[in-house]
Amino acid sequence: MLARIIVFFGKILNFRKVYADERLGMIRLTKLNRDEFILNAELIRYIEKCPDTLITLINGDTLMVRETLDEVVRRAVTYHQAKHLVPKPEYMPYRD
Repeated sequence: MLARIIVFFGKILNFRKVYADERLGMIRLTKLNRDEFILNAELIRYIEKCPDTLITLINGDTLMVRETLDEVVRRAVTYHQAKHLVPKPEYMPYRD
């Protein structure tokens, strides 16, 4: 039993290490000129693909990034899951 608890906590610590930016409300993205920056995930209003990924923030500012639309969404959802604002897929009651 104690071994299971240690393994469980080890996985939690690894999760926290990997998703440190998401736990802080930030997601790491790349500008078109390959400069990396950190974006507050809670400021995203919507994301478009046209052909690059365009992020519109709640204040109306727009950002164009190299990551795909799906990757930006995955990172934002991972952040919200870490905050328990969005249930993880295995806990969602309705699946297609």
